Amino acid sequence: MRIIAITNQKGGCGKTTTAINLAASLATNNRKVLLIDLDPQSHATLGLNIKAPLSIYNVLSKIAHQKTKLEGIVQNISPDFDIAPSSIVLSTLEQELAGEIGRESRLMDVLRNFRNNYDYILIDCPPNLGILTINAIRASSEVIIPVEASRFSLEGLDQLISIVNLVRDRLNHEVKFKVLVTNFDSRLAHSFKMLERIKADFKDKLFNNIIHVNVKLKEAQNEGTHVFSYDKYCRGAKDYFSLSREIITQEKTPTPALVLEKRMNEILKEQLPRLTEVMFSVFSPEAKDVFLVGEFNNWQINESGRMMQNNGTWSKRINLNTGKYRYRFVIDGNWIEDSSNPLKEVNPYGSVDSLVEIKAK
Repeated sequence: MRIIAITNQKGGCGKTTTAINLAASLATNNRKVLLIDLDPQSHATLGLNIKAPLSIYNVLSKIAHQKTKLEGIVQNISPDFDIAPSSIVLSTLEQELAGEIGRESRLMDVLRNFRNNYDYILIDCPPNLGILTINAIRASSEVIIPVEASRFSLEGLDQLISIVNLVRDRLNHEVKFKVLVTNFDSRLAHSFKMLERIKADFKDKLFNNIIHVNVKLKEAQNEGTHVFSYDKYCRGAKDYFSLSREIITQEKTPTPALVLEKRMNEILKEQLPRLTEVMFSVFSPEAKDVFLVGEFNNWQINESGRMMQNNGTWSKRINLNTGKYRYRFVIDGNWIEDSSNPLKEVNPYGSVDSLVEIKAK
């Protein structure tokens, strides 16, 4: 299970928009996701039209009149996507925890005792660097920092990174952070200028994918839903879908789907004489890692799909049964179709998959 905090003390940077739509996108990729709204403003809760009598406050507080466990407040949004809602009373928790020993580890202790089968837990943090944000960072192994391509958005970013480093040094807890460019307006030359500055400052700490300005993202929140339910073909949906795929490429621990895939591969080996060997190849001399993914492996990125390079051409042989399969190449985290294959088909998210068909002998 991966626990990821999404935080930036500057408002209006797309923090909650990212939390909601990244969670929804991971769920569309067959990952089971829990979004914890740790912001007393409750924007994620309101943005998903959730009204609940109990909130994360009733889980974290020791003096709440109605104490409950985390599983007692979880509500379902859509298939594989749940939320632990927030409320304005959560703002009192800062003062409540002020004199408590181990106050920075309250959320971590809750998650440690949380019985679940989630692949991802995303935490939407408040727009400040108080005890709630520190709790989120302490409970996480990764931090996503949404940043607009503007000067003011970069102001204070060093302070947030200092908090991440403080948690590492004082609490002996290693947390990796990556910067996500959001609200990118490709119509403005200034946006590209700031993007180059961000790339220069953060280099390998920057996501390859960026989130463009898209009115559908705001419209979806106004309707109390995520963008994949509102308009899955819009630019915002495509951006967050690509971001989720980039995050999935970083998975190191097996999910239930990967365990199932391993068993399926064992069965396929037993039936190998009835399968047809197919060669897939792509020319990409600058690439560092290339994977073959598709319906034949449940779109999973793992070592069994890694392609081998020879003089700039990456190739992979696999055995397939009779049928038609969608597939793509993942080149350094970017999902692309097979340009050498004319057989293509638009997928449910508006992008294009390549097709390979194995006919019965």
